[in-house]
Amino acid sequence: MIRKNISLKLFLTIAITALFYFHTLAQNWDIPANKSDKNSYIPFTDETSKSGEAIYTKNCQSCHGDPAKGNSLKSLKPIPPDLAEKQTQDRTDGDLFYILTTGRLVMPSFKNILQEEDRWKVISYIRSFNKKYVQVLSKTDPTKSKLVKITMEFDTLSYKVKVTAVAEEKTGVVPLKDDEINLFATRYFGKLQIDKTVRTNSEGVAIFSFPKDLPGDKSGIVGLVASISDDIYGEVEFQQKLKVGIPTDKPSLTEKRAIWNVLTKAPIWIIVTFTSIVLAVAAILLYILFTLVKLKKLGNAKE
Repeated sequence: MIRKNISLKLFLTIAITALFYFHTLAQNWDIPANKSDKNSYIPFTDETSKSGEAIYTKNCQSCHGDPAKGNSLKSLKPIPPDLAEKQTQDRTDGDLFYILTTGRLVMPSFKNILQEEDRWKVISYIRSFNKKYVQVLSKTDPTKSKLVKITMEFDTLSYKVKVTAVAEEKTGVVPLKDDEINLFATRYFGKLQIDKTVRTNSEGVAIFSFPKDLPGDKSGIVGLVASISDDIYGEVEFQQKLKVGIPTDKPSLTEKRAIWNVLTKAPIWIIVTFTSIVLAVAAILLYILFTLVKLKKLGNAKE
């Protein structure tokens, strides 16, 4: 009996400690100083706020609710904050961008869901609830993204992909140093991240370990996408096809009958079921119409 009581107390202590830890973790974001100081290169206007509202409604409202209404999803632990409140509005724009980008616990990462510009528009909408807010614009020039050149090389011996990012300025080639790069392989229904996020070195180079069992097309070719975010040049994405996968001779997902295919290649049972329903509805409508006409004739005959 004593052992059971001790075990129960120990379990409750661990459970309470864990809840306290996750609650504290959710409230205290460990945001790097260089990320906290980040600002938007897009001026926040009524137009960007309106666009941000549409993005917010689609991606954020289900959990955070309507700003200033206090109707966030209370069933989540920790409870998502009302983004119009002081807790959120006291954060820097960089803090909000970092939280929206990286996510944590029940808060998802929107890094690969929303473009950088769309993430800033969401913040523009959030800031519209703060009358004291004064925006500080970033030095980032989005037009400079055109100067960025990204190349990819595959080492067949080490099975690593070398990604190099530089900016071709008029004064010369400038390596994009200490920037985060993500590498993805294009799949039928989205993108598969390769390795973890890697930072570029002083030469603008990032090395990714590539899986040896990733299927490619018949020739082993895989579509790769490199995405980099730089404080000066903004967010840049580059696509290239490399022979880095296992040759796979499989029919395309659109070659056979499937529920995601076009009507002519839909499964027979779906075509039969759909056609039967349409014919049944048409028959019912015709029967109703026939009955109404018949009733009308009977009414005329009695008169």
